Amino acid sequence: MPAPVPGAATRIGVLTFHRCINYGSYWQARCLVEGLRARGHDAALLDHESAAVNRAEWRCALAPALPVRSSPADRAAYLAKTRKFLAAIAGLPHSPRFDLDRPAKADAYDIVIVGSDEVWNLCHPWYGGAPIFYGEGLKAERLVSYAASFGNQDRADGLERHWADKLDNFAHISVRDDNSHKLVHGATGRDAPIVLDPCLLFPPARPSHAGAGHSSYMAVYGHGFPGWFRQAVRRSADRRGQRIVSIGYHNDWADEQRIAAGPQEFAELMARAAAVATNFFHGCIFALINAKPFICAPSAYRINKVRDLTNLLGATSRLVSEDTQPSELDDLLSAPQDDAVGNRIAELRARSQRYLDHALC
Repeated sequence: MPAPVPGAATRIGVLTFHRCINYGSYWQARCLVEGLRARGHDAALLDHESAAVNRAEWRCALAPALPVRSSPADRAAYLAKTRKFLAAIAGLPHSPRFDLDRPAKADAYDIVIVGSDEVWNLCHPWYGGAPIFYGEGLKAERLVSYAASFGNQDRADGLERHWADKLDNFAHISVRDDNSHKLVHGATGRDAPIVLDPCLLFPPARPSHAGAGHSSYMAVYGHGFPGWFRQAVRRSADRRGQRIVSIGYHNDWADEQRIAAGPQEFAELMARAAAVATNFFHGCIFALINAKPFICAPSAYRINKVRDLTNLLGATSRLVSEDTQPSELDDLLSAPQDDAVGNRIAELRARSQRYLDHALC
């Protein structure tokens, strides 16, 4: 690959899960690419595609609670949501499309950034084990990771030498959570800095009327919530005279189902909510972006991500369990975020920007 022209914008390919029908995956991809372009780089998403991945992704998008099948009405709403995602994804800056399993067919770049998202999660149900996310076959002068994560692949299991050797090809590595930090360190000896998810580093613009005082609803984002959580959120909303609006998924205990919300609608609904109840990582992230009261009851799949996020930001009280007193849970859904959390985000934004300054120079 020819050396970059002095003074020219750095040509950067961003490799992530940008085709997932998932609000967090979409927004972290968009925020990172837009943030890099705002820094003056020529950044685009590496547009990998796989027929097998598409089938798995769309099957999950249309019936996210499998083995429970979606009702015909819900399936129609999930289909509308999927179409909105495909249109939104098509509007992002992309490379020419190439096969996921043939990374050598991708364009050449000065730098390829791998991340954010669970790009190194070998347990991911359809992307797990794809060598491209470990840099294999990519044409780049330099490989860099930004906020990469191993997801639910636990640090206690370690990383096989085969995969650790591939990480040695990265010039710079940063991760999104402590679990990933420990996995990288254990496998390579490298002390990978923990940086912010791109949505917190380069947050999307908030609607001008997004203050809690303009809202009469509580946003619910996720599915498969335990009964104690549903009951506690319902009681809290009723006590305040708030409607419960379920975004992106069907939750029959909500007052309104906004299943078909596209990525932009999701961001606006989260920004306008009075509070957020979630069991998803990016439910927490968007509550933090908008400084909303929130609680999270993490699933086993997401515990590494949300535990490490709240530990990192000093917001561990926002993780709740069946042992959390109802009165405490109710208080959390009205309590504004602590100033210390905002200060910690500001510190980590500065750290994350310094990492990018160093890795991309």
